Amino acid sequence: MTAQPELRPLGQALGTEVSGIDLAALDDAGFAWVQRAFAAHPVLVFRDQHLAAADLAAFGARFGKPRPHSLINYRYPGCPEVSYLRNVDDAGKIDWFGVKRATAWHTDSTYESELPLLAILHALEVPRERGGTVFADMCAAYAALPPVMKDRLAGLTCFHGHTSGPAGGDLYRNNEAAKTADKHYDDKPWPAITTHPVTGKPILFVNPMHVHGIAGMAKDDAWELIEELARHATQEQFTYYHHWRVGDAVMWDERATMHRGAGDYEPAERRVMLRTIVYPTEGVT
Repeated sequence: MTAQPELRPLGQALGTEVSGIDLAALDDAGFAWVQRAFAAHPVLVFRDQHLAAADLAAFGARFGKPRPHSLINYRYPGCPEVSYLRNVDDAGKIDWFGVKRATAWHTDSTYESELPLLAILHALEVPRERGGTVFADMCAAYAALPPVMKDRLAGLTCFHGHTSGPAGGDLYRNNEAAKTADKHYDDKPWPAITTHPVTGKPILFVNPMHVHGIAGMAKDDAWELIEELARHATQEQFTYYHHWRVGDAVMWDERATMHRGAGDYEPAERRVMLRTIVYPTEGVT
């Protein structure tokens, strides 16, 4: 720790700024402090960080096991457990898939057999204006559902696929860059309502990017419900818009949130970030 760490709320629902922490030189006491803060605040913002890809992976590895992202083309050279989120290709030209990628509401990798714990995104280059990332608190969204909807969702099972939900869009289904996954992903069933492993709070675990079906429900009816739940969960009172600065490292709880890139900047302006997604150590290969 570089100083006595402090927390400052950034948004009404979630989003908490951390000061006094250097993630590249974090001792055991500092890491224990971050763990406690993260248990209470599902989106933490660390300013003025200077992290190489290996530093980012090493910080993530203190929580669990960083795993290479499914899209091979976006893996960081020499450090595959870190991936690029960027709007430029290797030649510096606009990468249109990179511009639009992840701009629909989603929770990362819910099509995997093991759910991730958290993700960390580190800003290297950002647009002069906008270009933010938006987060939604899915615990708060569940708590605000009317009782009749909670009863309807109890016991429902959702089918998660690789960008196959109503927000997957033709960009993902027909774009060649989106097809460079490392393997085929079969449908993965998850309950519509899950319980957070640390807080014990119920979570609305439905996202319109990956959820494409609900057991016992016709596709049209399922998609209507998925989109209704997404509209509910992304109301302003449940969300936080993060305005990026160079050096920001943002860590979010993959169990308790949804997120999306706002996609509200000029594509000609460079937006380059590094990301790692961390899974539980147990059961990950």
